[in-house]
Amino acid sequence: MDLSNLKPAKGSVKNSKRIGRGQGSGRGGTSTRGHKGAQSRSGDKQKLGFEGGQMPLFRRVPKFGFKNINRKEYQGVNLDALQQLADEKKLTTIDKNVLIENGLVSKNDLVKILGRGELKAKLEVSANAFTKSAKEAIEANGGNAIII
Repeated sequence: MDLSNLKPAKGSVKNSKRIGRGQGSGRGGTSTRGHKGAQSRSGDKQKLGFEGGQMPLFRRVPKFGFKNINRKEYQGVNLDALQQLADEKKLTTIDKNVLIENGLVSKNDLVKILGRGELKAKLEVSANAFTKSAKEAIEANGGNAIII
């Protein structure tokens, strides 16, 4: 067996319907579209969500709330995670690249340092935002909280 005599498995390939090729084909005339009506015409396409004139689902269901297009979504990193990083990797400066390398955030995230946990190490932390308690905890140990 080689590439010159490969064939698909028997029964796996079906012939497509040849539509609109004259009366003798058995599919001439209306070309399987039936008589008259929108679906029999060329260029027919119903809009997305059309339910045959019935009130569509997206209009039946009540709407509420709104999406703020200016919302900034932050990925939170707690102080206990920073302490663990400092202990394991013996770090004194923590920035976004360090957090990305250790899988705490992804490269497109905005980083916010949150105040859960206890921080004992003196760290220089760079992030997009800090909670008040996190900033106080970092500075209480003689560290720096740098907003980028």
